[in-house]
Parts: sequence; C-alpha cells; structure tokens
Amino acid sequence: MPVFWVVAIIFVVSVVGFITGRARALQSAGGDARRLHSLPIYYGSNVALWAIVPAAAALIVWLLMQPVFVNSKAIETLPDTLLDAGSSIGLVMSDVRRVAKGLDVAVAQGALSRDAAASIGSSSVNIRDFLGSVGVALGSDVSPEVVDAAQLYRGLNARGSTLMSWIVLAISVLGAAYAYRRSNADFRARNVVERGTLGLLIGAASIAIVTTIGILFALLFNTIEFFKVYPATEFFFGTNWSPSFSGRGGLSELGVLPLLWGTFYISFIAMLVAVPIGLFSAIYLSEYASSRVRSIAKPLIEILAGIPTIVYGLFALLTVGPLLVSVFGKDTLNWMQGGTAVMTAGLVMGIMLIPFVSSLSDDIINSVPQALREGSYGLGATQSETIRLVILPAALPGIVGAILLAASRAIGETMIVVLGAGAAARLSMNPFDAMTTITAKIVSQLTGDADFSSPEALVAFALGMTLFVLTLGLNVFALYIVRKYREQYD
Repeated sequence: MPVFWVVAIIFVVSVVGFITGRARALQSAGGDARRLHSLPIYYGSNVALWAIVPAAAALIVWLLMQPVFVNSKAIETLPDTLLDAGSSIGLVMSDVRRVAKGLDVAVAQGALSRDAAASIGSSSVNIRDFLGSVGVALGSDVSPEVVDAAQLYRGLNARGSTLMSWIVLAISVLGAAYAYRRSNADFRARNVVERGTLGLLIGAASIAIVTTIGILFALLFNTIEFFKVYPATEFFFGTNWSPSFSGRGGLSELGVLPLLWGTFYISFIAMLVAVPIGLFSAIYLSEYASSRVRSIAKPLIEILAGIPTIVYGLFALLTVGPLLVSVFGKDTLNWMQGGTAVMTAGLVMGIMLIPFVSSLSDDIINSVPQALREGSYGLGATQSETIRLVILPAALPGIVGAILLAASRAIGETMIVVLGAGAAARLSMNPFDAMTTITAKIVSQLTGDADFSSPEALVAFALGMTLFVLTLGLNVFALYIVRKYREQYD
C-alpha cells in the first residue's frame, strides 16, 4: 500500500476517534459537559493524538530503516568477484535499483506478469533490451548476479511495504481504541493533551538541531574518508584545481585555494553592491520617505528576494555579461575577454542581495526608540546628524547582522556563479577574469554516476565542510561584534 494511503487512513482514524471520543466522554457525563473534568474537545483530541502520534512515529522509523535493511540484504547476495572487478558498491547498487524499478514498470504496464518478474533470473540475457523497451535505460550490460539482487531487492521492498502498512494501521487503531476506552468524565484529558502537545512542540523544535547535527556528521565522516585517500596539506595549501576522473585520483590536483579565492572575491564584489544600496534605501524608506512612497517602494524592493536564482543567472549570462563586454571588452579597454567573469556574477548577486540588506535594516532602524530621535532634535541636531550620530550607531548590531546574513547568502550561491562567473578555478586579482566558487564545484563533482570511493567525489564533502567551518567562524565573529555594540547602546 502506498504511503499516501497509509497516511490518509491514519487521518480518517484520527477524525473518527476525535468524534467518538468526544461523544463517549459526554455520554459518561450524562450529556452535561459541566460534569466533565475537561472540555469535550480535549477528550476527542486525546483519541486523535493516540491515533496519529504512535503510528506516525512507527511509520517514520520504518521508512528510515527499511532501505538500510533491504540494501544490506541485496549487497550480501553480490559476489566478491563483481565488486573486485573495479565496480564500487554504489554503482552496482544503482544498477540493482534500476533493474528492480524496470521490473516494477514492466508489471505496471502489463508487459510482464508478477510471476514472470519473480522468475526472470540469470537466464535472461536480454534483460537490458527488455527494460529499455519499457522506458528504463541502463548504462551497461546487466550481469545475472545483478538481476538476482534486483529480484531480492524488489521482493523485500514489496513485503516490507505491505508489512509496514498493516503494522502502522494496527498501531493507529489500537492507539485510538486505548484512548477511547479512557474517555470518561473523571479522565484528566486536558492534562494529557497539553503534555502531548508540549512533546510535539519540543520534537518540532528539535528537528532543526537534529538536522544540523546530521548534516555535520554526514560531512565529517565523508571528509575523513577523503583525507584518507588525499593528503590534507595538498588540499588546504594547493594552488591548482584540476580533477581527473581516471586512475582513481592519481592524476588529480585538488587544491582548495583557487575555489576559496573565487568564493570570497565574488562575494566581496556582491557586498560592495548590496550593502551601500540596501543600507541607503533603508535609511530613505525609514527616515525620509512618506507613508505612501514607503508602501509602494518597500514591496517592490522585496520582490527581488522572490525571484529564483536561476533567473538571476540567466540575467547575468544574457544581459549583464554582454553589457560589460561592450564596455570593457576588446573593442574598448580590452580588460574583459568574455561575458562570464567575477564582475558579472558579483554585480548580479549584489542586486539579488539588496532586499536582504534593505528590508532587515529598515525594520531595525524603525525599531530604534523615537525618544532618541526627539532627544537629538531637542539638542539642536539636524535630521542627517541624528541619523548619522544617533540612529545608525543604535541600530548597528542589527545592521551588522543583516549584512552578515547577506554575506552568508552570497557565499552559498550557486546558479548565478555557474552561469555568470564561469568554471575556471584560478588565482587572479582581475575582476574581469572567469572564476568559480566552492558551491559550483560541489555540484560539478557530484554530477553523474560518481564513484563515492574516489577522491574526485569525496572532495565535495571536504569542500562542504570547509565552507561550513568558514561560515561558522564568520557567524561567531559577528556575534562578538553584535554583543559588544549592544552593551554600549542598550
């Protein structure tokens, strides 16, 4: 049974449980809600929670554990000779999953019966052609061992999904029945529901923390594997980025310094564009603009934040790049050889970051107490002097936070860099040269069927960990600055 229908049935059970639980509680009180310990809605909510929460927890655990179990069982059936022939476990399992998907597609289209799919064993030498006829492409010939593993993979997934559906639905019904039997006038339903709601809120708040920890460990473990096959000194201090997907990384040069330089260079130019424009627009909107102008201008500026980054990338590639070439190209100053350059990506990225700086700075400036303005005016200061000497220093911690948020957004940008800055990893001071960033190379290193035991694939995780540590250090430094100035102006 598909997961969607399992969730839908659980929802129906919870609704029925809510109605019946509420009705049972009222019945036990003789129809008089005043004789109940809690409001009737709490009795129904208690039954609904017992129908949803245990079943949802079981469903999530099952969905997380089943792929691990099925993959391990499929890998156990693969002979060592197949893995020793140069194929990694990841690539072999990719073929296994594609064959299993092809068999499912063939059964769904009626091209193959279920019994035939279960017996299409090692004698099927034309399995690749057959799967291609039903729209599933395989990159290479499929060995009989892979077909056998795919059959096991498909069977275990089917049985696991069926078993999961029955177990989860049984837990939902049993939970609702248990809570329904407790629905009587003396039951403290409100206390139970409030504790359950508190637990759900704590769980929701913990998701961000657990996700962050999971991302950190995923990066850390794969980074450690990378440094086992590639020297850390060459990675951190190498000045050449030249990956080679042959010879198991023996010919690759994976120095991160050119990528770091391109990342910070493009981000620096973007901040040179975004910070002055964004801050000045925030000052105008909060201190000078009329309410009518503000109501029109601020939403228009914030529209920039809603434009997809791929659109900004196309704008850089088709408009900004050719415009810069016409000004700085061969026919004029001869500074720029092509439309893809650091300056192209930096200018467009700066435009994208304007609403981050402007909107946040505007809200922060507006939060400065009006008493500070009135006191400054009372001492004879002009409006410009009040803004420069009173308002901006008082709002400085929040403005710094807005700028650092924009900087983090710039460092993590990918599509504008791919389309506007090029793919060349080089150390150059010329802003009209093509360069690339860490995020762009992470995408390129993991594109396609990469062998995750090779340095060329594992380096993506090392790049991600490097970027994580740098942004973490940037945020810690920003927190120090914010606290220092906050103590001064609080």
